[in-house]
Amino acid sequence: MKDNDEFLKKMENLQVPDINPGDHPERVKMAVMNAERSAALGVWLIVVPCYFLFCVCMYYFFHLRLSWFESMFNLMASLDKNPYLRFLSPLLLVILPIVCVVINALAITHVQFQKAGPEHGRVKEFSITIKIRPWNILLMLLSLAIVFTFLAYIITENIVVKN
Repeated sequence: MKDNDEFLKKMENLQVPDINPGDHPERVKMAVMNAERSAALGVWLIVVPCYFLFCVCMYYFFHLRLSWFESMFNLMASLDKNPYLRFLSPLLLVILPIVCVVINALAITHVQFQKAGPEHGRVKEFSITIKIRPWNILLMLLSLAIVFTFLAYIITENIVVKN
């Protein structure tokens, strides 16, 4: 009985935390995309450009004249010759890696908006946080390297053709 009275006194003396339900929407901090899913999708988006670059390196730099390297060149050449499928080559080699960069950047970027200060008046904060996710950052760097490689190729080919 004595323990019951002590327990009730302790419960009565507890301080209840002050919860403001209107404060929650101001402190939402969320990622736009899931990091694991965007990394998996990013791998699939850069498979074709990486395979094409691998075939180019094997064919021109190591002088390996294998049929499956030449089949990739023939496929890309046939895409360029067909006027209805001409858009697929830039889409596969440049646009998909750019999409990979965008979705992985969205996955590691977290945005937070809140009103700061005790009065929650005019002072507002907008915070952008970048989480360090090695796979997402690696895929972004690889995708950017692919895009810059193809853009450099396009620029040098146009310079050579005009001269």
